[in-house]
Amino acid sequence: MTSKHNQSFSREWNSDVYHRVSGPQVSWGKKVLSRLRLRGDEVVLDAGCGTGRLTAELLDALPSGRVVGIDLSQNMLTTARQHLAHFGTRVGLVACDLLHLPFESTFDGIVSTAAFHWVLDHDRLFANLRRALVPGGWLEAQCGGGPNVLTLRRRANALAATPKFASFFAGFREPWCFQDAEGAADSLRRAGFVEVETSMEEAPTVLDGADEYNEFVRNIILRRHLENIPSEELRDEFMAELTRHAADDDPPFLLDYWRLNLRGRAG
Repeated sequence: MTSKHNQSFSREWNSDVYHRVSGPQVSWGKKVLSRLRLRGDEVVLDAGCGTGRLTAELLDALPSGRVVGIDLSQNMLTTARQHLAHFGTRVGLVACDLLHLPFESTFDGIVSTAAFHWVLDHDRLFANLRRALVPGGWLEAQCGGGPNVLTLRRRANALAATPKFASFFAGFREPWCFQDAEGAADSLRRAGFVEVETSMEEAPTVLDGADEYNEFVRNIILRRHLENIPSEELRDEFMAELTRHAADDDPPFLLDYWRLNLRGRAG
């Protein structure tokens, strides 16, 4: 595969699987939401809303407010519409790229969990978010950062370089931007945020057996890696090899997650 292919990955996710297995992401997101100090009538952007599980928690905390959820994936938004239907007009869902936000001075606050690391240009991302906020508006977010899932990434890259798979990964680059706390703080300040706070948080996650590990990694972490492999048989073989390695870890099926916490106000 060429680098041109690498730039044109599918925007779509298996939203049914994501909705079912994204327990770790939801648990981290709930911690982010617990840090909010809300009046209850704010207009808030959920940047990368996925299937809406955390959007629902946010709406519950805003009894007189409104949430706009955005995501690139139509599949995610379809599932989110079903999940959030009972909130009526208090929620709007829009297919939107975080690097091409159409909003200006619109939101009192922005929440995001498990999304920003999928955006490679953080300077542009944060500038767009700053523009979408009213003066003094706030950002409270978390994404992958630093050495996030480093063990799995090293194994996947090594496997991709073997003779059986190397031709499929010609020109491939990892699809994430895992900043550290200092780099993220610098990016936020360059974008015009003040009162910036960033920190790294270790979040090791152990999955319950080989089948759960295989399904989770296939659909949540290495989706874009597997798009390079042309047959389901070879994709299964790629995942089986990674799952075999994970079974030998101590503890087995551990994912060494690291979360990057982000906070700031629009200056």
